[in-house]
Amino acid sequence: MVTVKLYVEGGGDVSALKAECRQSFSNFLSKAGFDGKKPRIVACGGRQNAYESYCTAVSNGEDAVLLVDSETEVSPQHEAGNPDTWQPWKHLKLREGDGWDKPDGVKDTDCHLMTQCMESWFLVDRKCLKDFFGQDFKAGKLPSVQNPSEKVRKAQVFQSLSEATKDCRTKSQYGKGQHSFKLLGALDPDVVMSGAPWAKRFVDELKKKMGGQEGA
Repeated sequence: MVTVKLYVEGGGDVSALKAECRQSFSNFLSKAGFDGKKPRIVACGGRQNAYESYCTAVSNGEDAVLLVDSETEVSPQHEAGNPDTWQPWKHLKLREGDGWDKPDGVKDTDCHLMTQCMESWFLVDRKCLKDFFGQDFKAGKLPSVQNPSEKVRKAQVFQSLSEATKDCRTKSQYGKGQHSFKLLGALDPDVVMSGAPWAKRFVDELKKKMGGQEGA
C-alpha cells in the first residue's frame, strides 16, 4: 500500500497543537471531497522544519507533498498560466529568509503555498468567521472583498483579524494558537477555493495525486 504524506507548516512545538493541526487539515480535506482517501498529514511546526522533513522524506523515496505559507505575495511570473505550471519552488528559492532548493526529482505540483499565510484563507470565508466569533465580530475591519485575500500582506491579515475580534466576548480576540486550527476545521473549502487560487491549486493537485495512488 502506497501512502502519500503531506508535510504541513503548523502546530509549533506543542504536541497538542500538532494533533489539532493534523485533525483540522484532515477535516478541511474531508469537506473538500477527499472522503476516506487522504494523505497522511504530518504537522511539522515551523516552516524550516517542514521543508527539511519533506526533503528527508523525498530522499528516502517517500511520496510526499509540502504545504507552507508563502509569507509574501507570489510574483506574477511564478503564477503565470495554468495553476499546474505555477512555480512555488522558485518563490521559495528567491524569498529572503528561505532560499530553499527544490529537491532532485520533485515536481512543482508537489509543493503548495498558503498565500500569504493560512489566515488568508479565513478572510475568504467571512461567514465562517462571523459564525465562529459571534455577534461582536466586526467584518468591516477586514480588508475589502475586492482585494483578493492572497494579495493582502501577512501583517495586515493578522492586524485585521485582531481588530475585527477585539470586542468578541464568547471567543475573545483572535489568537493564533487559540483559534487558528479550530477555524481551519470550520472553513468551507469551496468558499476558500473560490477566492484563493493557490488554495484551489492545492486541493486540485492533491486530488490528482491521490487519485493516482492505488490503495493510498
